[in-house]
Amino acid sequence: MSGQIPIKDWKILCSKSGNRCAIPMCHKELVINESDDDQTSIIGVGAHIKGEKLGSARYDSSMTDNDRNCYDNLIFVCGNCHKIIDDQPNKYTVTKLHEIKLIHEKWIIESTEKEIINITFLELSLVTKYLVSGQFTPTESFIILPPKEKIRKNELSATTEQLITMGLTQVRQVAHFIDNCPDVEFGEHLKQGFVSEYEKLLKEEGLKGDNLFNALLDFAAGGSNDFKIRAAGLSVLVYLFEKCEVFEK
Repeated sequence: MSGQIPIKDWKILCSKSGNRCAIPMCHKELVINESDDDQTSIIGVGAHIKGEKLGSARYDSSMTDNDRNCYDNLIFVCGNCHKIIDDQPNKYTVTKLHEIKLIHEKWIIESTEKEIINITFLELSLVTKYLVSGQFTPTESFIILPPKEKIRKNELSATTEQLITMGLTQVRQVAHFIDNCPDVEFGEHLKQGFVSEYEKLLKEEGLKGDNLFNALLDFAAGGSNDFKIRAAGLSVLVYLFEKCEVFEK
């Protein structure tokens, strides 16, 4: 993690960037996990759009330290691109970097949308295996709300609603996969794992709204950079969003 970036802002940055370098013509994978037995390697950095310290590229003396290290002033890039954007501040201006970040996040959504129609039980099995891998404690129940009402009550944006609409196209396949799992407790374990992560992000890390949804999407996809896996993660997330006790007030 770079500098004094809060954990919640770091998680939002990784998730909304799809764990890939935001700079065009790069898009290098920044979170690598090639083995379940090894630690995940994070090779990306949270680069500051307006410099973190006096003398750094695009430094703004009027900003507070909290503002400098918050999500709005960060862009997720590889080490090489970090060096380039700081060495070339006339090309990579504040306005330019915000534009690059916005375009990149839009590309992540569009790429996930393209793959969602191609997901199979293979991708779903990988995603759900990850979600049920931990030890979770059952939580209290809440009244389950329809998706539209949850979206409204939790002030989710049109962009997040678009993601939910994408995921709804595969909810039936997720339900079929879970219903046909030999382990009769599989669906309950899946729900408990998801709700446990939801409550941790909500209560311990203070995430809410779109930021909470995006962090849950990254969790559901196991931090994968593969768009098909992320699409499968989105499908499972939306299935659980619709079926279990999350995003309530």
